[in-house]
Amino acid sequence: MITFTQLKYLSFAHSAIYLTLLVLAVLNEPAKLYFGWAHGIGWVVISLLCIDAVRRRVVPLWLGVTVVVIGGLGPFAGSAGFIYHEHRVRRQEALPERGMV
Repeated sequence: MITFTQLKYLSFAHSAIYLTLLVLAVLNEPAKLYFGWAHGIGWVVISLLCIDAVRRRVVPLWLGVTVVVIGGLGPFAGSAGFIYHEHRVRRQEALPERGMV
């Protein structure tokens, strides 16, 4: 089973591949074919993993939808969603501690 942290790092890797693809497209490099395939296959794989993670309640539905729907065109949204969710969970965990001080 995949964890939240593993999905987060896969999302970052997918964003890095996409950024490289964008740079190669501007430079008109022939390597963009391979990064295009990596982006497409990566999106399918991470989408399937996120759908499973939503079903197992590893990630919330909104994050799964962000990765699956928006991730094909801009995987940066999924990476930002992972950071936002992680920050939000940490903030909620810290709230009771602040109230007791």
